[in-house]
Amino acid sequence: MYRLGILVFFLLLAGCSSGTQSENPKWVDRMIHQFESEPVGNPPQSIWRYEYQGQIVYYVPPQCCDQFSSLYDAGGDVICAPDGGLTGSGDGRCKDFISQRTAETLIWEDPGTR
Repeated sequence: MYRLGILVFFLLLAGCSSGTQSENPKWVDRMIHQFESEPVGNPPQSIWRYEYQGQIVYYVPPQCCDQFSSLYDAGGDVICAPDGGLTGSGDGRCKDFISQRTAETLIWEDPGTR
């Protein structure tokens, strides 16, 4: 029994990682790195994760007036622009995103300082 306890201890210890590994898709981490290398926006840039129409999506709000937001699927492909633009209502391809999105999670927000 003692040996089994020691074995379990070392297996648990080996499973612990001292490094930090992102839970984000690689393309999200690349986007964050890109945003961090640019001047701070007004408002500061952010990336949000939601569930929408049964899938995980990533939303990047517009940076300024009349710019579109971007909604990405889990693979990093643009689905639509839910809001922004001249009318403020996006490109019209996902009109229900704002009302139907769930499971809001802030993935990253620029702290506003460099």
